[in-house]
Amino acid sequence: MFETVKTFEKQIAEYYNAPFAVATDSCTHAIELVLRYLNPNITVKIPSKTYISIPFTLMKLDMKFEFVDEEWSEFYFLGGTRIIDGAVNFKKGSYMDTTFMCLSFQHKKMLSLGRGGAILCPTKQDYTILKQMAYDGRSDDKPWAEQNIKQIGYHYYMTPETAQLGIEKLKTVTEGKLWTSEDYPYLPSMEVFNGA
Repeated sequence: MFETVKTFEKQIAEYYNAPFAVATDSCTHAIELVLRYLNPNITVKIPSKTYISIPFTLMKLDMKFEFVDEEWSEFYFLGGTRIIDGAVNFKKGSYMDTTFMCLSFQHKKMLSLGRGGAILCPTKQDYTILKQMAYDGRSDDKPWAEQNIKQIGYHYYMTPETAQLGIEKLKTVTEGKLWTSEDYPYLPSMEVFNGA
């Protein structure tokens, strides 16, 4: 069953011209996995206008962050890291070398799968570790009960059914709306971020 997911990962990597892609259940979880993996020991700078799950994820991980007033279009870096929030980026060949670009296939996005995401990553080692993290710490080559699980996993994998839908939609999808920071509210004004 998970061969379908691997096929989708290969097609997404090819579309963006990335070495590897790890399919996940959402972009937010993709970003969380990369933050856990890289564990940046810095104050992460994020735009004041972005999706609300980004600061929530940093709060959940107890990572220091700071809102910065910056305009962005299609994607932005989580400041001080190699992590790109590319949730609204659907542009052929747009992967940037050595980065971890996180994508969204949520229902409003160009490749609308209802739910889903991916991490574009630079090396086979990054792929293997992030894939296992997304998949309960296990590899997908044999039943989990037959494996010696060596790392914590997070149950953030993409289902084969979602991957199959992605394979079908990739055949006809086209680039659409250009998303920018102006499509989002100013998060620091929300009460939940008082003191953040």
